[in-house]
Amino acid sequence: MIVIPAIDLKEGRVVRLTRGEFEQETIYDSSPSSVLQKWQEEGAKLIHVVDLEGARDGILKNLESVKSMLRIANVPIQFGGGLRHFRDVSTVLELGVACVVIGTKAFDQPLIQKLVDTFKERIAVGLDLRKNAIQTHGWRSQNTNESPEHFCRKLEQMGVQTVIVTDVSRDGTLEGPNVPLLQNMLNATGIDIILSGGVGSLSHLGQLTKIRDGHFKGVIIGKALYEHQFTLSEAIQYVKGRDT
Repeated sequence: MIVIPAIDLKEGRVVRLTRGEFEQETIYDSSPSSVLQKWQEEGAKLIHVVDLEGARDGILKNLESVKSMLRIANVPIQFGGGLRHFRDVSTVLELGVACVVIGTKAFDQPLIQKLVDTFKERIAVGLDLRKNAIQTHGWRSQNTNESPEHFCRKLEQMGVQTVIVTDVSRDGTLEGPNVPLLQNMLNATGIDIILSGGVGSLSHLGQLTKIRDGHFKGVIIGKALYEHQFTLSEAIQYVKGRDT
């Protein structure tokens, strides 16, 4: 399990939302590149970047910020938000993003299949859940026709290797990760899973290190880092000490 810092972008600034609500926004920095550099210096092995406006509106809104970050990045960047078309995914990957995260368009099976066939492991799917219902379109809509477990099994059959699972109801709350959700997803599928949402303390990370499943690859942390609950380097060392 690796610790992955998050950089959420809105209007070129680093912000955090609470429970996916755009009305509950906190601005933390006006320079995404400076934040990326900080996470690199603290030992990040992967950085998770989201274009929040892109996720909401369906078009890339913060691409210039992403380009600026890529110019100084020496660790892989995982990027999502607003990727609704093949050409947009191709453009972002050509810029140097290591992996893209498809959210709303994950239900477009022909598109996902084409993306996976073309870009292989560089395509991940973001599965945002609220009360076990899949959220789409920047967390404003939901798909209740399919269980998350069944949907993950379909993705696995299409060749998707990684799913980022977010409990939106906990995102930005610091209340703790949804461990039962993670365990259910791991039990239901053989796909690699990265968990996001709710981590607010080192003890929360301790809960996650107890999950001994080779398909649990990492946890994304945002607000806890920006609110100085602990540093990224502290989190990395804490997890390392319990993974050995």
